[in-house]
Amino acid sequence: MVKKLADILDVIDVKASGVTIDLEYRSITLDSRNVQPGDVFIAVKGSQSDGHKYIDIALENGAVAVIATDGRTQAEDKIVVATWEDDLLGKIANVVYDYPSEQMTVIGITGTNGKTTVATILYQAIKSMGYKCGLISTVKIVIDEEEFPSELTTPDVFTLHKVQSRMLEQGCDYVVMEVSSHAIHQGRIQGIDFDCGIFTNITHDHLDYHNTFSEYIRVKKMFFDSLEPEAKAITNIDDSNGEIMLQNTQAQQVSYALKRRCDYKGKILSSTLQGLHMEINNTEAFFRLAGEFNSYNLLAAYASLVSLEVDSENVILTHLTQVLPPEGRLDILRVESKQALAAVDYAHTPDALANVLKTIKAMSTGNIVTVIGCGGDRDKVKRPQMASIAAIYSDRVILTSDNPRSEDPEAILDDMEVGIKNEDQHRVFRIASREQAIKMGVMLVEAGDVLLVAGKGHEKYQEINGVKTPFDDRRKIMEFSKR
Repeated sequence: MVKKLADILDVIDVKASGVTIDLEYRSITLDSRNVQPGDVFIAVKGSQSDGHKYIDIALENGAVAVIATDGRTQAEDKIVVATWEDDLLGKIANVVYDYPSEQMTVIGITGTNGKTTVATILYQAIKSMGYKCGLISTVKIVIDEEEFPSELTTPDVFTLHKVQSRMLEQGCDYVVMEVSSHAIHQGRIQGIDFDCGIFTNITHDHLDYHNTFSEYIRVKKMFFDSLEPEAKAITNIDDSNGEIMLQNTQAQQVSYALKRRCDYKGKILSSTLQGLHMEINNTEAFFRLAGEFNSYNLLAAYASLVSLEVDSENVILTHLTQVLPPEGRLDILRVESKQALAAVDYAHTPDALANVLKTIKAMSTGNIVTVIGCGGDRDKVKRPQMASIAAIYSDRVILTSDNPRSEDPEAILDDMEVGIKNEDQHRVFRIASREQAIKMGVMLVEAGDVLLVAGKGHEKYQEINGVKTPFDDRRKIMEFSKR
């Protein structure tokens, strides 16, 4: 299909143009480094850098046109001057990729914790019910059965539309995607027609970006404010901010909870590391996910599938009993040489870490050894909180590196150690090498104990000074447990 610049110019406010509207182009991008001959480059002022500084580079790389949005009034050769609008990129992306989200049922999940698990649960359940489904998550992007690695929780606006266009071409009926606060704030979900929005919870995270907790809440709420009247807005009303998310939404409001009156009520009948025996709206079922936090994730998935009328309630419940947790989310494995268990979990916020440790503590009769680190160049406020929580719920704690990025790992550990009380110091070890920390964790556990390695979960790398080196927590545990 021939792509013409005229189609884009028809949907945006053009002040001036230095190109012919009949110009044909190959593709479109926001990153000058990705420009190839025949592309259109859109220069936007972002949170990290201003794309207008790279117009010359884009032209040198072969851009046939540049759309500038910085308020200039004169159009130069190959430059189109456009008025900036909050939905400008979404309008362009929909024209370029022919409105893919409007032709599928799109479910978006936002919240501090649980996004990946809820997305994965929904993907598995929808697939098992016989539909083709796309998944856009922190762990991976899946187009029906084809998997691709994922770099961001939510891709940029053009990549997102391109991926959804590919999903449509492959016959997908549904798309399930995580929606991060960064993506909402930066407009990466512009132009996406969401049929359902899910709120999981909101706790301390990303304050390095949002500055205040109230701003973090406001940004999350923007997602629900943008839903259309025919969409479903599904919220966890056990969360103190669950009802706030729905205050201004036009969408149809649906609630789920364990403790309060709601549309979809859950009750935990029993819980082990092998799974949950629950009652949902007076029907009992056993699920293969463990912990109270996963009961909320299952309720969120159930509420959305029933609200969207994907199938009958009984059929939906049956398929949910078969789903498995995503990789790196309370991923249980055996330390055979010690007759102990190990768990790998992505928990990288205070609330997520507390949830996982509470779950393990409630189901374990032995000691808990926790290996935990905090990422570099990220929210420093939570570092002592993470260490404190690990010490409260664990018998032994090993503070170590996560992804230190450009920071000195020892400086990160200094920040974490502030959260350790004097009386707990004897139970806490400090080992900057994550590999050696996991090795010590395996050495410390005995029969009946549980080793938790938290923070990285599904990640298969460690990022140090801009270099991503292969590193897999699960593989390291297995390697050391055989010695």
